[in-house]
Amino acid sequence: MHRVVYVKPLEDLTLEVRFDDGTAGIVSLKERIVGPVFQPLVDPEEFRKVFIDEFGVVAWPNGADLAPDALYDRLRSASSAA
Repeated sequence: MHRVVYVKPLEDLTLEVRFDDGTAGIVSLKERIVGPVFQPLVDPEEFRKVFIDEFGVVAWPNGADLAPDALYDRLRSASSAA
């Protein structure tokens, strides 16, 4: 499993992400912010609290997190489609 080594919150529920192998890109979470744990992230202040946990997972203080393998596959498929 690849680990996230860099994450930066951008506008409009979007993240800039880079993995340990150099795979990088911009990921929109607009359609993925559903459910009670993700709903607080609609607030830009809360969304900006994003961090990388000790396992290389994109996470937020409220317990929300994103599976790195799904993010990685999304970025790889987006770059191969370009």
